[in-house]
Amino acid sequence: MSVRSGSSRASRPTGTSSRTGPRPGSEPELVVGFDRDEASETALQVARDLARRLHAHLTVVHAVDLGDYPIDPDTPGWEDQAEVTLAEERARVQQALAGHRFGWSYETRHGEPADVLIQVAEERDALLIVVGRHEHGVSERLRRLIDGSVSHRLTNRCGRPVLVVPHDHGPYPAPQVPA
Repeated sequence: MSVRSGSSRASRPTGTSSRTGPRPGSEPELVVGFDRDEASETALQVARDLARRLHAHLTVVHAVDLGDYPIDPDTPGWEDQAEVTLAEERARVQQALAGHRFGWSYETRHGEPADVLIQVAEERDALLIVVGRHEHGVSERLRRLIDGSVSHRLTNRCGRPVLVVPHDHGPYPAPQVPA
């Protein structure tokens, strides 16, 4: 299923897609991994700033996983609740990217996050992939032990540059324009 907004790209049965801004191919492209974690919010802010400086289009990608669904699959409306969760996430992205002059799109796809990001980056011929680095608490270490690190997988598998943004990354100063 694909939801398109002003896009000339073909439908993708593996997820959803929506687009705003200029037509693809007319500007550089950055791919951003996004999930419910604060590290993704920080990565999106950095990617937006970088895209503004490069006059680049942003493609924000969410790899759908079980965390997007209610815990109990027997819950009434299990699939509907997942759709609500994904719609809320997309709304957060839309709010964060409001006013981005060079366009953006949002896609959801099923699959392992690193593989999904690499696939989208290849399809878009992206300049680079931007992801957030999660905190290093005990729960995060356990999650990484079980699932592995998306940023680590990307840097090992991807033939494109990968920008890993630390969770605690503060805003950096805007470039000074000589008078």
